[in-house]
Amino acid sequence: MSLFTGSHSRRALLTSKTFCGQGSFIDLAQKCRFMATGNSGVGVGGTNEANAYCRELVRKHDYESYLCSYFYPRAAQPGYFALRAFNVELAMIRESVSRPIIGKMRMQFWRDAIKSIGDDRPMKHPIAIALHEASQNAKLSPYYLKRMVDAREEDLDRESHTTLEGVTQYAESTSSTLLYLLLGLLHQNHSDTLAHAASHIGVASSLATLLRALPFHAANRRMIIPVEITAKHGVRHEEVFRTGGGAQGIDDAVFEFATVANDHILTARDAFKDSGVPSQAMPVFLSAVSGCF
Repeated sequence: MSLFTGSHSRRALLTSKTFCGQGSFIDLAQKCRFMATGNSGVGVGGTNEANAYCRELVRKHDYESYLCSYFYPRAAQPGYFALRAFNVELAMIRESVSRPIIGKMRMQFWRDAIKSIGDDRPMKHPIAIALHEASQNAKLSPYYLKRMVDAREEDLDRESHTTLEGVTQYAESTSSTLLYLLLGLLHQNHSDTLAHAASHIGVASSLATLLRALPFHAANRRMIIPVEITAKHGVRHEEVFRTGGGAQGIDDAVFEFATVANDHILTARDAFKDSGVPSQAMPVFLSAVSGCF
């Protein structure tokens, strides 16, 4: 079945809706406003409301990741939802703003929020509050958080990636970086093997997510397969935007792009061929299942 038919267009992850119109999210955000943000920390009620907000955001917009949460230790679940909600928030900015400059302003807000977390004075935003709480129990690298923001900002006005290397770097800076943070959340960020596997699984799941969202992006006149691949197979972007899966060469381009994702999965698998995946780190690598199969 073509990517352009059936349920695929409805399952474009993180792109079909924004949370701005969801009353439950707004209510939770408003309940967080009264909480203090100084060095004394956030009150228990504020933390609970923030965690509930993050959990609901992930359930609504990234259901596969929501299901993966059940494999995390109970104590780590609030931090898991905080990081996943942060990723959802960044991913939705491009599709929810009318102009890139507005998106850049929102990205700057998140840079400021990351700094406020490091200063122990989190902004009065549920995700910032939840991330701050998570950072008290695990080392969440501000560098990685900023890296995710920077990569999403660079993508705001990009119509398509020119090279496979470019889209791979984008995937590394977003999905792989999120996995590094999740390894840190579980105190498993000390292993080069785990980091190596996380890098490849992050790229694979990101490429798979892009492919699943191809019908949505094509309908909005954006080609997510890099020009390097589409040109090789004689794909004309305008024809894809007009006819979808009927465009010449698109099936071959999709197959090559998917093969690259599969190669990253195989590389990650090789990292564990002798020892297997450590049980403590296993939840992080579930994205290889939810994202790619």
